[in-house]
Order: sequence, then C-alpha cells, then structure tokens
Amino acid sequence: MPGGRHDVTASAPQTAPRKRAGNGAAPQDIADDIGLDALVGHAGYAVRRFQIWIFQDFIKTLGEVDIRPTQYSVLTLIGANPGLSQMAVAKRLGIERARLVHLLDSLELRRYVKRVKSKADRRSHALHLTAQGETALAKFKRLAAEHERHVEEKIGKENRAQLLRILAGFT
Repeated sequence: MPGGRHDVTASAPQTAPRKRAGNGAAPQDIADDIGLDALVGHAGYAVRRFQIWIFQDFIKTLGEVDIRPTQYSVLTLIGANPGLSQMAVAKRLGIERARLVHLLDSLELRRYVKRVKSKADRRSHALHLTAQGETALAKFKRLAAEHERHVEEKIGKENRAQLLRILAGFT
C-alpha cells in the first residue's frame, strides 16, 4: 500500500509455514517478527509491556512466599499506616472496595492482617498487621528489593531513577 503499511508479501522470502506451539500460540520468534506500526510510539503500550515484565518478575521473585503485587502493596501500606480504614486503603491504592475486601479476607486467612472495629466509626474497621504479618512483610520487602535490583539490571540504574521521577506524579 503506497505511503501506508509495508507490503511484506512482495518482498518477503517464501518459507514454509511455521507450526504453532501445542497451546495454539505462535512460537516466540514469529511474534518477534510482527511489526508494531504506530504502537511503537505509544507510551501506554510501552508502559503496559514493561508492567507485564515487572509483574512477571515480581511474581517469580516472590514466588516462594506466594505474594502478588497488590497483596504486597496492601500489606506495605497497612504496615506503614496502622489503623487505616478499608476505604482509605482502597482509595490510596486505587483498588475497588469489593476487590479489597476479598484480598483482605485472604490476608486474614493467612494471619497477616487483622480488622479491628474502629473506635471513631463503628461501621468501619481499622486494619493492622499481625505479628506474623509484620515478620512476613519484612521478608517480602527483602524479596521485593531483589526484584527492584532485577528492574535496575533490565533498564539501568539512572533510567530506573528517572522512571521513578517521571511516575512520581501518578502515585
């Protein structure tokens, strides 16, 4: 198409079709050859791809303790601010309240978090880490620091610092 997309059929060498993986996905080398067109210039696309890599590395690095990024965020926030309400945690982290309730239920089952009826508002609960939760969070923070070293290795120390400066306005 003149002035538009590159016509790969006219110049591409003829090769036998590659077999798909058993799960139906194209092998990785085929995916790498697919052009991204305008997506290359979209910040949202690049940020999302980097987020996927970050989440995968976080989950892998913290796999031994079975903690997901959102669970870690909630525990860290509660640990730094004992007594916060569920609504305050949900609002600060941008989590839907219903999803947070489910997440807190799972953290309570693991004995990391406890809900205490608020003295100021009996309709709400103050959130606190249990002693087990405090110990676990210390370990999670050490593993999360290892994950952050992986991020630094991936993009470089200065780029990581610059990225944090750029994104600081969104936290």
